[in-house]
Amino acid sequence: MRYLLAILLSAAILGSLFTSCENTPQSTSSNTTPSAVPLDTSYFLKKGGEIAALSFQALSTELKQALQRGGVAEAVQYCQLKAYPIVDSLSHIHQARIRRTTLKVRNPKDTPDEVEANILKRMQQQKAQGLMPQPVVQRITPDTVLFAAPILTQPLCLKCHGTVGKEIDPNDYALIQKHYPNDQATGYKAGDLRGMWSIRIYSPSN
Repeated sequence: MRYLLAILLSAAILGSLFTSCENTPQSTSSNTTPSAVPLDTSYFLKKGGEIAALSFQALSTELKQALQRGGVAEAVQYCQLKAYPIVDSLSHIHQARIRRTTLKVRNPKDTPDEVEANILKRMQQQKAQGLMPQPVVQRITPDTVLFAAPILTQPLCLKCHGTVGKEIDPNDYALIQKHYPNDQATGYKAGDLRGMWSIRIYSPSN
């Protein structure tokens, strides 16, 4: 389990290459409950952490292979064509809605909703204060619990999310812009908050 949560808090799923890029500090949680039923935060921290870690493993294995085969060009193709179907399949297996979201979007599909945006802003404030953003557990409907965990930028992520002309080759960025003309997801440094896992877990309230 220590390995699973370690992945969550430091590896940006290369997640950063899709959200599109984890040593474990103590987990904290936040819960607002529109239900009278107490929220078992420890259960959802564990379950959400396991789902995110398994998703990370599945996606990162494919991504690394794509980078080895064809560099950024093939990685972009993988992110656009294969990453989302993999996440959809994992969502079905785990009976959850799994996604990665960010305040600086590359793929419009990753745009946060209001709840996600508020959590991302709090995580961003924590990072600005020199703190490690912590996983969040929050009941958002009587039947649904949201697990959110930070995605941090790793050195490998900078190939697609660093500074153009520095970590990002201009030719590679031209290709990225061809697929994502409204891209906002550059200018990151290693350790920056890239985004977060957003996992909605079905939880009957009665």
